Amino acid sequence: MLSDRWNTKAAYRFLRNAAKTMGEHPPSSITTDKLASYPKAIQRLKREGHLMHSVEHRASKYLNNIIEANHGALKRLIRPARGLQSMKTAHATIKGFEVMRMIRRGHCILREPGATGEVRLVNQLFGLAA
Repeated sequence: MLSDRWNTKAAYRFLRNAAKTMGEHPPSSITTDKLASYPKAIQRLKREGHLMHSVEHRASKYLNNIIEANHGALKRLIRPARGLQSMKTAHATIKGFEVMRMIRRGHCILREPGATGEVRLVNQLFGLAA
């Protein structure tokens, strides 16, 4: 079992690194689960000047699920591909998953309707001869 003090240190390091990554665009609110170490870490970051005092902390069990749920389908596709032998193969496979997902959700504009347009888009994205 992890101690509360260790969890607070880990939460502090995680949030400090996240705040550094944000750089010039600090967050206006931070949504976390209801772990008790987050409020302590956020208060410490505010005291030390890593976060603005106006940053709102929202502790909700479900608000993060909106983001996590969006990745669920992609995670199910990627999990079987973890055993790929090279980064080149893994990159091409994951890129293919993303392209097919974009087409299915209608996030791309096809020059031609139907399967022909999809084939041409995939050929263009992967540099294949048409």
